[in-house]
This record gives sequence, structure tokens and C-alpha cells, in this order.
Amino acid sequence: MHILLAASAFNSLTQRVHAELRDRGHSVAVELALPGVSLAEAVDGHRPDLVLAPMLKTAIPREVWSAHTCLIVHPGPVGDRGPSSLDWAITEGATRWGVTVLQAGEEMDAGDVWATADCTLPPVGKSDAYRGEIADAALAAVLTAVDRVASGTYVPQRQRSGRARPYLRQEQRRIDWDNDSTESVVRALRAADSQPGVLDELPGGRWYLHGGHPEDRLRGRPGELIATRAGAICRATADGAVWIPELRARRTPGEPAPVKLPATLALGDRLPPLPEIPAPPYADAGPRTWSDITYREQGGAGFLTFSFPGGAMSTTQCRRLLAAYREACARPVSVLVLGGGRDFFSNGIHLGVIEAAADPAEESCANIDAMDDLVEAVLTTTDRFVVAALGGNAAAGGVMLALAADEVWCRSGVVLNPHYRLMGLYGSEYWTYTLPRRTGTGVAERLTADALPISAEAARRLGLVDRTIDCGPQGFADETARLAVRVADSSAVRSRIAGKKARREVDESLRPLAAHREAELARMRETFRDPQAPYHALRRAFVRKDPPDRTPVHLARTVPGRRTATLPSRRSGVTGPAEQDRAPGPAGC
Repeated sequence: MHILLAASAFNSLTQRVHAELRDRGHSVAVELALPGVSLAEAVDGHRPDLVLAPMLKTAIPREVWSAHTCLIVHPGPVGDRGPSSLDWAITEGATRWGVTVLQAGEEMDAGDVWATADCTLPPVGKSDAYRGEIADAALAAVLTAVDRVASGTYVPQRQRSGRARPYLRQEQRRIDWDNDSTESVVRALRAADSQPGVLDELPGGRWYLHGGHPEDRLRGRPGELIATRAGAICRATADGAVWIPELRARRTPGEPAPVKLPATLALGDRLPPLPEIPAPPYADAGPRTWSDITYREQGGAGFLTFSFPGGAMSTTQCRRLLAAYREACARPVSVLVLGGGRDFFSNGIHLGVIEAAADPAEESCANIDAMDDLVEAVLTTTDRFVVAALGGNAAAGGVMLALAADEVWCRSGVVLNPHYRLMGLYGSEYWTYTLPRRTGTGVAERLTADALPISAEAARRLGLVDRTIDCGPQGFADETARLAVRVADSSAVRSRIAGKKARREVDESLRPLAAHREAELARMRETFRDPQAPYHALRRAFVRKDPPDRTPVHLARTVPGRRTATLPSRRSGVTGPAEQDRAPGPAGC
């Protein structure tokens, strides 16, 4: 079928639906629902067999749903209605949730049901759950609904009852620091972690708090700021404390939208003197605390896990991760796993920190240099087997960071965006070395030019990924550990390490890594230091969430469906045969 995706933004779920529908042979195009743009005219221009809305904040016009089959993906179980479905579920401590695909009609979220899927709702932030369990359930429901539409025989089921819930407003999200427990505060923060944040009082005025993690060791007067760690602030609750990684200033009328930033950077000189409390050196099962970088060992494998908000990596974060990587490389393990968390792996440089810098051009240069230093360290590790484990999505330089490893393991629900051009950048992170060596030059050029998301399975068939792991987000770390220990215990691990060292020496003799880096950085610095380069306006619009004037051309054009059976396999033999693993037992959703 030809399927048109109608969406308020090309967000993570819309990207995943786009990629997986193409994998299944459907042709796909996207139209964004933008102010002043007629969705009805856009739909008429596409003449789709089906209109599907993975994430739509506005109603589909009557002239569209009366003329076309239009399906809405609602992030709630059958009968749940309203714009803050997932926010309410997390606020109220729900442990199971669901997704419903329903037909558009006069009343929002009240149409006939084409498919539904249930899922667990773990104690994580809203955006994390949305990209994980909710996205898994949404894909299952979407694929079922699409098959049912294609059959031409299925009759959708009427909703017999429903519960419409209002938008969850700031007054309902408000934290009472004097009386609210840590669990209550964490739920409030997690229910608003990416958007809209929780509006609260802090030094310098009112701020939106983004993200929340429990802290069991530190104590203070409720509401008081008591410590910092890696850019986050720790604030006392009635019975403990919470870590808050990011803040966003309240918008001033007539001024540009403020940028979400690491909390200590956002507060700047307004932050009172506080102790910087380092994280425990190793991950353990002791009292709860928070760290964006952790290390642990199991058998002959080491696991360096990192999780930065939104997947963005600032200059400081890159340098801290590089220091942790070097420490991990001093440990007596034969396998080192980089990543392995459940949410974003990495999306490359931190555009928000760059935008807030006194000199964005120079901060851009510093950030890409720090990112390149990290990637180079991974590429030149020749005494152990390095695995990049992607439990969540990756884009731009984050994909290239993963490709620096000997093998890339992806959870089956991951979406990759291996390109830079939508930000007006040539790219760095040694992509001119790592991407073509895996996919071949032709495929690398197509991936970077098309600038479209690809699924984990498509990435495996193209050679970007060595292993896909079919499990839920909560099971990814354990499944990765099982596989890594198995590799470390294998008799072949030493020969694989020796083989990669020999290949690195050959590649270095043909073209040194320094030559790749310098050529890439020359292009990047030229862009960064050109005030008229599109990068600056694109960066500004991205971090301030300014909507485009129209649907970007690369999204609006119809992309033919690919038949997975005939996708070219470009395995380069870097580390052994491709392999797909299914975790034992049911997935998370």
C-alpha cells in the first residue's frame, strides 16, 4: 500500500513507523500538520491508500477522514482518551499500559478500534518509556492495523465506553517539597521529563525541571539544593533527595524560546556553593543514586554504560566518557561493551550547549574535537574486543561512535539515522572511514544523502549492525551481558582481537586515521566559522523547537517500500558472521 504519515513532528515513533513500513514493502510519505498549511490539500496530492497518524496533536479535518481511511495511534489502552494519556499513567503509578490504533472521526480518540497492544510501564521517564515499551506496542498495533486495512475484510470494533482526561496542567504537576516523598517527586518529574517539564522555583526565578532520579544517601532541608554531580543538581525531598539533570528557563514574552541545558550550566552564577559529589566508581545494587556513566564487570567482560539526556553529548560529557573509557581499557577484561542502556545510545554533539555558548562556533569546534577524540580511542583499541550495544536510538555522530567498535549490537526496536546533512553539516567522527568500510561506498553515499531513518534489521542487512537482539527495553542489558560473557569465554576471542589489530595496521598504512580526521574537520570548521552557513539557523530552530514552514522535501516525497529479502548484505567480515538473537521468553510488550 501507499501510506501517508500525518504527524505534528517527525518524532521517534513516526521515524520508526516510517522505517518499518518501508521494510515491509509499503511506500511511505510524510506530511507535517503545520499552522497555516492545509492538511486536506496535502493528502489529496498524495492520493494515499491509508492515512496513518503516529503522533498528531491536532484533529484530522472532516474532509480528510470522510474521504480516506485515517488511523490514529493513541498512546493509551482502549477507552483512554485525552492529550496527556502517558503523563497521567506515570503520575498515577500505572505498571501496565497500552496503545490503541483507532479510526479518526468527529470525537477525539473515540473512533472504531483497528488494533490494540498492551505493554508493561516500567519506572522510567515518559520519553524513555515512549521510545521503548510504548513504541514496541505501537508498532505491533500499527502493523496489525495495516494488515487488516489491506485485507479489505476486517471490520473495526466500536468503543463501548471511554474516559476522557484533560490536559495535565502545571498546577497538577506542582511539587510540594516540604511534604512530598521522593517517590512522589520522581513520578512528577518523570511524567514531564522531556516535555513540558515541571515548573518550579529555583535561584534566579522559575524554571522547568527536566528528568528525575532518586537519591537515597544524601539528605537536606526539603526543597534545598544540596549537591551537584556531572551537571545535575540534587534537591532534598521530605524523606530523601532527587537528582535533576536539566533545566529550562521560563520563556520571556517576545524573546526566543529558552534552551534545555544541564542544570548547573543553566543556573550559572545563580547556583549557590554546593559540593560536587562524585558517583560511586562501580555500578552496584546498593542505595539508589544517579550517574550518567557507570562501569561494572561480569565474567571476562566489562560494561561501560552511559546515558545522557536526549542522547546529546557536550564537550564536557565527551571528555568524561573518554576518561572512563580509558579507565575501562586498563581493566583485565577481553570484551568491553560500550553502551547497553535502554534509551538513546548517542545523537552526537550537544546542540543545546552549543547554542547557549558565548561563541557557538568555537564551542562547536571544541565539541566535535572531543567527540572525535572519543571515537579515535575506540577505533585504536587493539588489545580487547569492543562492542557497541544500542538499546535505544542513535543518530549522526552517535551512529559513527557505534561504528568505531568491533561489533554493533542493536535492540530490534532501535532506529538509526546515519547522516548529518539535515543540520547542514558534512560530519566527522571518522565517518568517512567507518561507514564505507561496513556498507561499501555506494550504500554509504545513499544513506547520508537520503537522510532517512532505518530500522535495526535494515541496518543489519546493510552491514551497519552485526547483531539484532529481539527483546524488550528492560531486558536488553541482561541479554547483552549474557552474549558478551559468552564472547569473552569463547576460544576464538583472542584470534579475533589479533585479527582486528592486523586489519587496523593495514588500514593505517593505506590511509592514516589522522588524514580522515583532518579532512572531515576542515569541512566542519569551515561551516562552524561561517556565520552565513545554514547550520547556525538549523541548529537554532532545532534546539528551540521552531516548526518548519512546510514539510521538508525529503519527507514529503514518496519512498518506495523495500523488500527485506532482497536488501543487499554488505557484511565486511570485520568481526565475524552476522547473527540475530532472540532473547528467551516474551519481550517487554
